[in-house]
Amino acid sequence: MSPVAVIDIGSNSIKLLVAGRDDGGRLAARQIRTIEARISAGISRENPRLGSEGAARGIRAVAELAADADAFKPRQVIVVATSAVRGAANGREFCDKIRERTGHSVRILTGEEEANLIARGLLCDPGLGALHDFYVFDLGGGSLECLDFRDRKVVQAASLQLGCVRLTEHFVADPAQPFTAGGPIAAHVRKAVTEAGFSLTRRAPAVGTGGTLTTARAILGARAGLALEETEPRLTVGQLRDMLALVGGLALGERRKVAGLPPARADVFPAALSTLIALAELGGFDGYRHSFYNLRWGVAAEALGGG
Repeated sequence: MSPVAVIDIGSNSIKLLVAGRDDGGRLAARQIRTIEARISAGISRENPRLGSEGAARGIRAVAELAADADAFKPRQVIVVATSAVRGAANGREFCDKIRERTGHSVRILTGEEEANLIARGLLCDPGLGALHDFYVFDLGGGSLECLDFRDRKVVQAASLQLGCVRLTEHFVADPAQPFTAGGPIAAHVRKAVTEAGFSLTRRAPAVGTGGTLTTARAILGARAGLALEETEPRLTVGQLRDMLALVGGLALGERRKVAGLPPARADVFPAALSTLIALAELGGFDGYRHSFYNLRWGVAAEALGGG
């Protein structure tokens, strides 16, 4: 079967997955690529709009990734957009420009659709095959998707405005200065999750997806001389606290030099770590099992059908 190509327009990064089913029917990647485009500057404003520079970066990134996908002759190219685009007053205009540039329409996902597709993607991860009851947290630039699986079915879900770009803009007065751990971001995360009614009272493992844990693994790997895929997928809260103390204690210029930390993500990374730490403290988790299988995988699985 010919593969499908999925381009995911996120607040921080724009990602490509070209995937098909292998002989055993499992979803397998043919190509994976990420471009840090940061389309979401200003996302925390009362009436957010995509800025002209961010939108232009996003359009170029989608065009570049679509060209990469063409080499695999996909049966379908699916472009989806999440929090930054669905919340922007000019989000539809941005999508129209992508269609004009690339010929591909953009599907703007609702929070519920995004959560359901993340759930479907997670179930494709062979590393999670033994888990039946677990929580999933997908932290992006604009939102945090929270899922509760019981017997591998979603029983509660919430899409919260807790993305790291949004929280950095709202709570960090000067991202160029060292970051103060805890404080208003941690309190805000605890309050938002509690008020949303997402219950964390059940004892179950926590699975995490998104760029923050990928970056945390890359930083640990760089220290140990390991490629990202060779690093341990489980990250403890203690490791995240130590990383926040180290990276957050640096001014932005020095933070951008940290091996494994993409320079374009350095300004929001401390807020992202603070969010995951606060969430773990609230739920009583001792760490996160990281998975690469999230939204893109769910969109691909939906398009290809089957299990």
